[in-house]
Amino acid sequence: MNQLSLVWEFIKVWWVKFVSWRKARTVRFRGLVWYKKMANVLITSIVLFLIFLLLVDINFLWLFGKAPSLSSIKNPSQSEASIIYTADGKVLGKYFHENRTPVTYEEISPKLIQTLISTEDERFYQHFGIDFQGVFAALKDMTQGRSRGASTITQQLVKNMYKTRNMYSTGLFGYVPGIKMVIMKTKEWTTAVKIETFYSKKEILTMYFNTVDFGSNSFGIHTAAKTFFKTTPAKLNYEQSATLVGLLKATTSYSPIAHPKRSKERRNVVLEILFQHNVITRNECDSLKKIPIKLNYSVEQSYDGNALYFRAYLDKYLTDWQKVTGFDIYSDGLKIYVTIDSRMQKYAEEAVNKQMRTIQRRFFEHWRGQNPWQDEKHKDIVNFIEDKAKKTKRYASLKNKYNNNQDSIDKYLNEPHRTKVFDYKLGEKDTTLSVMDSIRYMNHFMHSSFVAMESETGQVKAWVGDIDFRFWQYDKVAQAKRQPGSTFKLFVYTAAIMNGKAPCDMMTDKAVTWNYVEKGENKSWSPHNANGSFSGRTITLKHAFGRSINTVAVQLAQEVGIKEIIKYAHLLGIKTPLEEQPSLCLGSSDVSLLELVNSFSTVVNEGMYHEPVLVTRIEDKDGNVVYQPKTEQTRKIPYEDAFLVTELLKGGMTEPGATTQALWEWDLFRSNTDFGGKTGTSSNHSDAWFVGVTQKLVGGAWVGGEHRSVHFRTGQLGEGSKTALPIFGLFMEKVLKDESLKQYRGKFPTKPKEKISRNFSCHTYIPRDTTASDSTSVDSEEVLIDENQEVIDVVPEE
Repeated sequence: MNQLSLVWEFIKVWWVKFVSWRKARTVRFRGLVWYKKMANVLITSIVLFLIFLLLVDINFLWLFGKAPSLSSIKNPSQSEASIIYTADGKVLGKYFHENRTPVTYEEISPKLIQTLISTEDERFYQHFGIDFQGVFAALKDMTQGRSRGASTITQQLVKNMYKTRNMYSTGLFGYVPGIKMVIMKTKEWTTAVKIETFYSKKEILTMYFNTVDFGSNSFGIHTAAKTFFKTTPAKLNYEQSATLVGLLKATTSYSPIAHPKRSKERRNVVLEILFQHNVITRNECDSLKKIPIKLNYSVEQSYDGNALYFRAYLDKYLTDWQKVTGFDIYSDGLKIYVTIDSRMQKYAEEAVNKQMRTIQRRFFEHWRGQNPWQDEKHKDIVNFIEDKAKKTKRYASLKNKYNNNQDSIDKYLNEPHRTKVFDYKLGEKDTTLSVMDSIRYMNHFMHSSFVAMESETGQVKAWVGDIDFRFWQYDKVAQAKRQPGSTFKLFVYTAAIMNGKAPCDMMTDKAVTWNYVEKGENKSWSPHNANGSFSGRTITLKHAFGRSINTVAVQLAQEVGIKEIIKYAHLLGIKTPLEEQPSLCLGSSDVSLLELVNSFSTVVNEGMYHEPVLVTRIEDKDGNVVYQPKTEQTRKIPYEDAFLVTELLKGGMTEPGATTQALWEWDLFRSNTDFGGKTGTSSNHSDAWFVGVTQKLVGGAWVGGEHRSVHFRTGQLGEGSKTALPIFGLFMEKVLKDESLKQYRGKFPTKPKEKISRNFSCHTYIPRDTTASDSTSVDSEEVLIDENQEVIDVVPEE
């Protein structure tokens, strides 16, 4: 016998007993005088009503469905936005499903409180959750054909906070026509009484204002005041309060955005109610009614503000932590304190934007009249745009809609329609394009990313994932992985230093062939330098690193072995699996910008490694610290070796013709700060890189197409020193000029902390070429001098 049958049998038994009892009571009732009959009816009705309330509240025999428990009433839960704070105390953004930020009673304007009570519940301070006078008045109006609400503020709070009309079932009786609403209303009454028992009137008003939905994705009065008037709840005046309270009757019908005339009429009704309750005078009421609704409207979205790529990555970064702890950053009202500095983030975004505008002009001019998606033979890649279209969500939906009919799909994809595309001048351009044409248009843009972090702490201070988050959400700092080119030489030289080499050791720039076996097949690789030639000179490793001489890097890789290079790449911070092949030494294996910059930080941090730090702490809504990152560091390479590799990075600025010397174009050298760095460019200019280092800060930039086949065709336009390096220069120029960020100024130590056993104090000097008869220069020779300006070697030029 199922549960329903048991309930039915129980009801029948008790119904028989009830009928018998009721007959006896009826006989007795008929013998009473009239006033005793009236008292009997009244008392019986009250008792039955109370019994009914109790039965509904306890969900007797599962007939009425669950009601909010005492526990949920004592500890109410509501979705609150989590707020992200920068290292310098600015609000960076929010995570939310419902955009709600709680306020205290003291933060709410008394004018708003008066407006709400006068309009929604004039006897709020007299009742205990149920306004029986209002109920009887509503019943009277109902008999006269007029509808009128009788819900108190407390009952409305129950609906808002506990969603009693859709979150709780109505049990078996809920299937009986007309009974469902009675059950729901009863639950609101019983829960309202409980709330009045546990909370003060001030607390109830505060909870109400923090839970109510004002429309326009505005949950709670804090968000509503900001959304509609760009103000705070404490500063709301009577006309603003009347507009917001008027919205509560129907947030769509009385929206000042969708229905401004109707909204003003409703506001004026509320103002008239304020007059009727002696809150404002007649003159005040009439003058306020004449004022038009003055909005400062702006709906806050989850991804408004700055550092959008960082915030999107932070969401993924905290996923595992949320699974372990049970917290939800979108609903638990957390305070997330991140390492991003709002000033440095602003400078980074400005640097990327300024440089990419310049690069885009060059790119458009470079490919004028041609498609940039070409193969190595300078021919358009067949079906490039068509293949990209097939990967879109639109194509998938059309494929399903037209049952994979290619003609129908192609017809739709080539039909012009209104769409929005990226534009540097407008930011967002509203135009008419087909899906295919919009794909063509968007693939003419170059892309970029930039990240800066403190080498000593690992704290990320700026993060720019691409040129515009609205159109390209794929993050190019941590998610995208591309060929790092010569920036990967950091690991080649680190492996060489770890195997006994020194910055002043000499090697010859000469043709190199590497014979190797791949999948059982004999192969050979003969790389060349960027300029396509070999000087034949014997040069220092510092000079070769600064000039980015490929042949020297390859010779070092042959000496130490590819496995050794991979070993130190992973030790310093590369997490991505690397391909064990000779070309790895010139950066043929993909890595992310974040792990590359973190690896450079390990070197500058004297060989001590730490994971990139994005969050300093997380607090729950009660202020308890629920997360702090691990800050311990581990040594990956000895101090001496890290010091020597840092000398190589500094050589990028001091060695003649070194690629990092392009930084001299920016005003960086008045702030007593040393620089070093490494450029990188992939073989076909698809990827351009620069990682710059100072004593306190390491920053890296990448520039390239969304797809590898979209790129510049010449090194003059596409190499790292021309595209990526300027982003670092522009960024550091503003950082060093900012007095509030002067902690990032400083030189590298002039003397090492420990005794260095290998020679590093060499500098290459190439004299000026002159034909003067009395010249004492050695114009055909390269001279190496030590730190005391004494000649230590003379290298004849072949």
